[in-house]
Amino acid sequence: MTQRPAAPAVFNARIVAISLAAAMGGFLFGFDTSVINGALEAMSNDFGITGFLQGFTVSSALLGCVIGAWFAGPLAARQGRVRVMVIASVLFTVSSIGSGLAVGPVDLIFWRALGGLGVGAASVIAPAYIAEVSPANVRGRLGSLQQLAIVVGIFAALLSDAVLADVAGGAARELWLGLEAWRWMFLAEAVPAVLYGIFALTVPESPRYLVDVGRLKEAARVLSTYTGVTDTAAKIAEISRSLTRESSESLRDLRGEKLGLKPIVWVGIFLAVFQQFVGINVIFYYSTSLWRSVGFGESQAMLTSVITSVTNIVVTIVAIMLIDKVGRRPLLLTGSLGMAITLGVMALAFSQATVVDGEASLDAPWGTIALLAANGFVVFFGATWGPIMWVMLGEMFPNRIRATAISVASALNWLANFAVSTTFPVLSNISLTLAYGIYAACALISFIFVIRRVPETLGRELEDMTNESHSRPSKPTAA
Repeated sequence: MTQRPAAPAVFNARIVAISLAAAMGGFLFGFDTSVINGALEAMSNDFGITGFLQGFTVSSALLGCVIGAWFAGPLAARQGRVRVMVIASVLFTVSSIGSGLAVGPVDLIFWRALGGLGVGAASVIAPAYIAEVSPANVRGRLGSLQQLAIVVGIFAALLSDAVLADVAGGAARELWLGLEAWRWMFLAEAVPAVLYGIFALTVPESPRYLVDVGRLKEAARVLSTYTGVTDTAAKIAEISRSLTRESSESLRDLRGEKLGLKPIVWVGIFLAVFQQFVGINVIFYYSTSLWRSVGFGESQAMLTSVITSVTNIVVTIVAIMLIDKVGRRPLLLTGSLGMAITLGVMALAFSQATVVDGEASLDAPWGTIALLAANGFVVFFGATWGPIMWVMLGEMFPNRIRATAISVASALNWLANFAVSTTFPVLSNISLTLAYGIYAACALISFIFVIRRVPETLGRELEDMTNESHSRPSKPTAA
């Protein structure tokens, strides 16, 4: 007997509310990874670190991110999405306090790595959860809330850094309770970290997880009350068929006949890696130091970093408006070309730099050109690859492997982030032109990758995502 299709979901305000609550993990993701920007020089001077150790202190959180992302998917598959959110909240809170009270680089690296576990978990669970509760016709916009939260978190971190440094008269100056301003930059994260945990306890569990563990009545309630599904019985039957497997979800489910993994898993991995190989986080981790090389003072450099983050927020909103109208692939292709051009201009600008005592500086008009190119790069990234990669990871995998596949792709995203962030100080000491030239080449390669391998997922139900039907680029189906 042929099963009747599930009735389409009806969009309602509740789905926006729980998506925003889940996206709070993205806010902490952005805050945690960027808060060190304003603290970097003062912290480095206090602890007497430079070069590789300085780069490793910045990127140590990313190693925690790799581990957190790797284990978050399997944990979410067994314990549920909400429980992982609560665990991430605890990790964020402990890390922020430990980092703010660190006595040296060794324990600061430990606390940063602990926070990284929370960031990695949040980076997996937010796109998975939002995709699983969202109607197909607005899934792109709701999924983009994750990236919007990330860039707002980056803005909040950079703004709080600038305000705290300004109040103290410098990041290295004492602020309150005998602690320097740079320490308060880390401590400030405890507030949103606790709020994230509170919000996580108010959201319902993912209906697809509930179906997977046999809690069908709860799944029907969530689908009806939050997701807006009118025929819950048909939708649950559809979800059940898509979840069919011989055992509980695990890494074994990702295996394929060629190259060890299913083709769609490789597509997700390369999407995640290319998002980092274009060097976006060099801008957000090292921008204050970068703008000082252009000739800005500490206060002006911090303000410029804040303005860049505001630009990132604005273009992310543009992406939210376009993603369910234009589609994923056209935006990714536009972003790849735009990033290749702007990064190429940055490479050219820094080829004109004057090096004095190992410090690069740019004279007019190259300083202005570098500043405009960097912000142009942020525009192209923020309107395309920034949000769309996370949206696609949340929706491109079949239900039965989604949580685990997102974990693997996210873990490699963080590993790529770690590689770029750790090597940038070394590359910049050799040549900033070399560094930005490499990132420009990666952006160009990502354009070719999208054309050849990335499928369009616009308007497709999650239950329609199968390895066979969308492992190659295709035209979007009707919503």
